[in-house]
Amino acid sequence: MLSDPPTSQRYDVEPVNSKERRQSLYAPRTKIFPKRANGRFRQFKWLVMLITLGIYYITPWLRWDRGPYAPDQAVLVDLANRRFYFFFIEIWPQEFYYVAGLLVMAGLGLFLVTSTVGRAWCGYACPQTVWVDLFLAVEGFIEGDRNARIKLDKAPWTLGKLWKRISKHAIWILIGIATGGAWIFYFADAPSLIVDVVTLRAPLVAYVTIALLTSTTYIFGGLMREQVCTYMCPWPRIQGAMLDEHSLTVTYNGWRGEPRSRHAKKAIAENKPVGDCVDCNACVVVCPMGIDIRDGQQLECITCALCIDACDDVMDRLGKERGLISYATLADHEHNMALAMGTGKVVQPARIRDRLTGKLVDTIRLTDWRSVIRPRTIVYFIGWTAIGLGMLTALALRSPLSVSVLHDRNPLFVEMRDGAVSNGYDIKVLNMTPEPRTVTLSVEGLPGATLAVTDHPGTGPTSLELPLEPDKVMTLRAYVQVAPEALPEAQTRFIIGVASTDGAVRTQAETTFEVPEAK
Repeated sequence: MLSDPPTSQRYDVEPVNSKERRQSLYAPRTKIFPKRANGRFRQFKWLVMLITLGIYYITPWLRWDRGPYAPDQAVLVDLANRRFYFFFIEIWPQEFYYVAGLLVMAGLGLFLVTSTVGRAWCGYACPQTVWVDLFLAVEGFIEGDRNARIKLDKAPWTLGKLWKRISKHAIWILIGIATGGAWIFYFADAPSLIVDVVTLRAPLVAYVTIALLTSTTYIFGGLMREQVCTYMCPWPRIQGAMLDEHSLTVTYNGWRGEPRSRHAKKAIAENKPVGDCVDCNACVVVCPMGIDIRDGQQLECITCALCIDACDDVMDRLGKERGLISYATLADHEHNMALAMGTGKVVQPARIRDRLTGKLVDTIRLTDWRSVIRPRTIVYFIGWTAIGLGMLTALALRSPLSVSVLHDRNPLFVEMRDGAVSNGYDIKVLNMTPEPRTVTLSVEGLPGATLAVTDHPGTGPTSLELPLEPDKVMTLRAYVQVAPEALPEAQTRFIIGVASTDGAVRTQAETTFEVPEAK
């Protein structure tokens, strides 16, 4: 007689990606219509936007007199001549370490700002934030504030709606063109280039650059907006490593706001605990990222602090203290939460307010500027300052003359008929000033040597004078010859020096003089 096979145990589990529960890999964007906030942080953002856009658009048009032999544009990346001009500073290709130093300073500065005040760069000065603010200002001017924009978006297409949309996008495109146009002016003389661009005589690369930056500015700032910060920018993922419990971040002070109630008077009459948050969603409606700061720290939050302005306005109208949403540290927030909850698991508003005055108790920690001064931020600041001072010192001490010497490899030396020995060298003398000058090329530390330079008349015992063009490199073919009675017994090191005629500026390079091996 056959027996039934043993039954296997059934586990209580479901695949997370079953075909019944599988969702689309791409979630359609939910449009965000942020309401315009009013307050000190919104005003600060307007100021930062004005300054940053002013710097970007105006800088190529600033002039700086460097004399008749150099361009007079204050900031210029001269790729054709391989120069970078920044007011009184001129950077040559071999000095690229200054640019590397600036990049390191920028990185350390970003770490310093983030560890101190969170994503303040993202919230105020990031180009994406600045241009989105500008595009939103244009949108609000044409379509109205939040409710009007929502109504327009849902309305059927009419001539009025079509005209508003065309006007808005046309201005956005003009802003994009201005953005791309301003960028190319950093790489050529701005007044000359704008004439060439308008008359269609500019190089093709100029038009390609304008088109590329116009499209990216229009798409990122006008169409994608918060999606760039959420999905494309790597900094939200990195900032977690930069923050600690003493970093200032925009924080909803739940120890004061909970429990929320939209009917506080009724709840108080029923003897229920009530926090300061009236659940009005004012903080959500002004957020350009469309998040609720009351849900805690989130990847999408750029700490623009507009929610602080919105909440402070509500608190003012309710006659309560500002700061329900504020810049605070995690350490202070956790201390206040522990004080508000006591031994329980929910916030008890009576624990944080004086029964007689109704004011916050003195044991509440209110974050101030002193929290930013701590070992971590001090180390970042010292490193940032040290690099900056090092680069400034190097700039102040660098010589306007430079010389490099390359000894011939084949042959190493040539024996003359009279027994003298000659060595050949390729010498490059760099004049790093925007004016012509005469210098003296000399041989030092090699007794009995004479110096001759091809295509330059005259042979001196140890030196001769050379005219240098402004901001140019002079390439020389030089020969150093030593008479037989003064020949060294073995390879000898000596110096080829370059000095201004008045002796105020001098530079040198060390090289070798090769002689035949002793027999």
